[in-house]
Amino acid sequence: MQPIPLRTTVIGSYPFPGWLEYACGHLDQFGADDLAEMQDDAVVAALHDQLAAGLDVVTDGEQTRLDFNLSFYGYLAGIELEGASPRRFGPPAHDQRGKHRISSHLAAPRGLGAVDEFRRLQRLAPPGPVLKSSVPGPYTLSGRLVPSTAYPDRYAITEALLPLVRHELVALVEAGCQEVTVDEPSMSCYAHREDRRRLVDIFNRTVEPIVGKCRLSTHLCFGNYKGRAVGLRRYQPMFPDFLDLHVDEMHLEMASREFAEIEIIGQVAERTDVSVGIVDVKSYYIETMDDVAQRCARV
Repeated sequence: MQPIPLRTTVIGSYPFPGWLEYACGHLDQFGADDLAEMQDDAVVAALHDQLAAGLDVVTDGEQTRLDFNLSFYGYLAGIELEGASPRRFGPPAHDQRGKHRISSHLAAPRGLGAVDEFRRLQRLAPPGPVLKSSVPGPYTLSGRLVPSTAYPDRYAITEALLPLVRHELVALVEAGCQEVTVDEPSMSCYAHREDRRRLVDIFNRTVEPIVGKCRLSTHLCFGNYKGRAVGLRRYQPMFPDFLDLHVDEMHLEMASREFAEIEIIGQVAERTDVSVGIVDVKSYYIETMDDVAQRCARV
């Protein structure tokens, strides 16, 4: 169990600075060294806020990713990246993200990029805080790939992606990463309708080589595309099955749900540490220090 009574961190993703958003829309105007400098600057900006807040565990803010998981498709061989979203207007929804067609055997000859991100974080972060890296799990990654003859359904795609993610996790730990989060929001979103034992088995086989070699966590949430959930916003369907996930810590989305199902924290805490969402990233309301203190006292 975690020896620090109140250990603070962020899930991973951090808002992009406005200048980074602009630059990403004009990448043809930058050289390779310009882009590398821009990536460093964005990570430094994200680190500054976390360090100023006094967080115990910091991330790179995923500043060098297009999206917490969409960027990983750029590392996959065997797929044809969709050139444009199928729908560009109307309310934000997953049909604006599109899907990629599988054209041949799935592989990741260059890895998935998380190791390079972590090494950048190592270089830029000052001594003191623990450094954390996040990687999406294979079930979540499978969600934006279209089934094919070789991979006839989502579970077949997941099985093909599983060793690729597992290899990246091993490489992260070998690079010195002491804290790893494997994000599987799709498991959380669809636990009410899928075979939960099968999902648990997929997760545990993915992380098996790094269990006991780092502090391992997973984030259970309901999606956050453009600040909107995609799944049934209830934890009850996940348990007790998800208690068998081989992790040291589970992250639970609470502030954005007005602390509904807060009783589930006690059930999870009997098996593993619990990281409770105190700040609502889906709201424009900025929590005061008193808000944060009251929410911490509540849990």
